Amino acid sequence: MTERPLLPLLHDAPVERADAARNRAALLEAAGRLIGRCGGLERVTMEAVAAEAGVGKGTVFRRFDSREGLMAALLDHSESAWQASVISGPPPLGPDAPPLDRLLAFGRSRIEATLLSADLIRAAGRAGTRSYAAYSFVAMHVRHLLTELEVGGDLPLLATALLAPLEVPVLEQQVRVEGFAVERVYAAWADLVRRVVA
Repeated sequence: MTERPLLPLLHDAPVERADAARNRAALLEAAGRLIGRCGGLERVTMEAVAAEAGVGKGTVFRRFDSREGLMAALLDHSESAWQASVISGPPPLGPDAPPLDRLLAFGRSRIEATLLSADLIRAAGRAGTRSYAAYSFVAMHVRHLLTELEVGGDLPLLATALLAPLEVPVLEQQVRVEGFAVERVYAAWADLVRRVVA
């Protein structure tokens, strides 16, 4: 059984012409290959992506406007795949699991995804945050699970309180600056969830 999306997925944008969609996919694939080959984002330039995709640099700029726009498109692509796993993937992250199990799996998955994409999130701009659509999706999902758990109180603000520790600035401070183990961060977040749910 699949769950209906709470909000449209990031890739549910207006339909592109077939050739434009192919070009976009080819450029994103080229950028992804470069990131994997270079071991990071620093050397992924518009020129390098154009060369990797076998197109002119102007094509990349017309498609994404800037390097920041390219990074935002890569981030949205990654977010769409993650959202799909929440909406219709296997439990406990996906449907057909008890709501508390789903919420705890969501937290673990979001911590891992955020740390994995931290450099990309920063490179995508907008003060190092994910897009509004991505944040709206996770906020609505957490509120949905809190409702299923019959949590009382101001659910939009409770959801915000649960999401704040899963964002880049907090996770990087704890994991990369203070040296906390990811498992410790997750355990503390799960403890917070259980206190809210209780």
